[in-house]
Amino acid sequence: MTIINSVATWLMKKRIHQIELFMKYPNEVQDEWFNQLINNAQDTEWGRKHHYRSINTLADFKQHVPLQNYDTLKPYIERMLKGEQNVLWPSEIRWFAKSSGTTSDRSKFIPVSEEALEECHFKGGKDMLTIYCNNRPDALLFTGKSLTLGGSHQIGQLNTDISFGDLSAVIMKNLPLWAEFYRTPDLTIALLENFEEKIEKMAHATKNVNVTCISGVPTWNLLLFKRLLEITGKNNLLEIWPNLELYFHGAVNFTPYREQFKKLIPKDDMYYLETYNASEGFFGIQDREEPGDMLLMLDYGIFYEFLPLERLNDENPETLTLDEVELDKNYALIISTNAGLWRYMIGDTVKFTSLNPYRIQITGRTRHYINAFGEEVIIDNAERALAEACRQTEAVIRDYTAAPIYFTDSKCGGHEWIIEFERKPDEFERFIDLLDETLRKVNSDYDAKRFKDMALRRPQVHAVPENTFVKWMKLRGKLGGQHKVPRLANNREYVDSILSMINQKDLTVC
Repeated sequence: MTIINSVATWLMKKRIHQIELFMKYPNEVQDEWFNQLINNAQDTEWGRKHHYRSINTLADFKQHVPLQNYDTLKPYIERMLKGEQNVLWPSEIRWFAKSSGTTSDRSKFIPVSEEALEECHFKGGKDMLTIYCNNRPDALLFTGKSLTLGGSHQIGQLNTDISFGDLSAVIMKNLPLWAEFYRTPDLTIALLENFEEKIEKMAHATKNVNVTCISGVPTWNLLLFKRLLEITGKNNLLEIWPNLELYFHGAVNFTPYREQFKKLIPKDDMYYLETYNASEGFFGIQDREEPGDMLLMLDYGIFYEFLPLERLNDENPETLTLDEVELDKNYALIISTNAGLWRYMIGDTVKFTSLNPYRIQITGRTRHYINAFGEEVIIDNAERALAEACRQTEAVIRDYTAAPIYFTDSKCGGHEWIIEFERKPDEFERFIDLLDETLRKVNSDYDAKRFKDMALRRPQVHAVPENTFVKWMKLRGKLGGQHKVPRLANNREYVDSILSMINQKDLTVC
């Protein structure tokens, strides 16, 4: 295995030269991909409709193709789900990544082409290893196995030709043989739909395996780790996997989890590497050991545009290319991809921490949201759930905000709501249950994480006194005008601030 490790790390490092090329010539690489994408799609239905044969410049592209989102592409995707081909992309689309819903859909289905798998997702996976091996020349990663804990969605069939699933499941189902050899557990366990059963079987299947690398969303990984310690009686993961050296993480902010991971993996040189991978594409990899930003990957079959956040609501907003962006400004991410997403606004916002090379940080979403555990609760979800809870309990809400409750050693995460009622519900506990139940109905990711309280527990709701939000906004210097109460936040800044104000004034909170 040591010889194999040496050969594998040598092969991985050969890719570094190509990465250095796009770091040195970013605009040229992006121009090449722009032309290739346009040329490949010119005879698709979308390409004919938007006159791709007459597109010679980016200005032409912007003129012919307006900005898109899932709702605008949904009619095309629905036809593709039924098996129609050459709609958005010329090659056959047989796979769709099932992701969290938009404002109108409980779930969305993102097309995954063969090119997207090979040139984007698989390439990103290999580059994660490449960058790590380049940063750690003494790495022994390939002397053991990589444990990947994916999502809870099993592969499903819409018809005999079309399959869908969580992106991690789609990737695992299509992995090349060499990659499958180095991962654990086998697919019969990794692709289990029942997440509780999967955690149990993964813990038993991997407790005696030489695991050197872990990847996955921190929320899920913590559940697996705690179960492993329970069944083995060990104190930490190094007593189970003494050669563990690397953890790939993404999807949610790692900061709230960092201390818990340090306790579970008490190793000074444990390497944590952040990635930016979504159903729509693979975008960034942390290329330096110090956390904080990620290298924007420019040769994955994706052409990038960036919309300044202050222009988000303009009627015809003007996007920027890489050579036009500035440091420390928030941009909505716009992508055109080798799976047929055209000028697609994925909903994430980023800022650049470096322009040579281009490195980014994820700063949030284009809308208020809570995504501390991968649940992606947006305002539309919250409004619908609150409306239903109010309807059934005859309550009237004046103002509200909500934030995550982070994991502790003894409790799973949750959401904490602060609500000021005009008229309180006739049954307060029933109101909370209805809020929770409706959120589960309208948001599939929230529902998955609420399953048996494994990742999210029942919401905690505070009913606060009259004028609480007015007093809080006044304290912040944001009373009146166009200032609004922030409805959802992915951190506890607002919730803790309000609770602190209430406690200082000795007001009643229930």
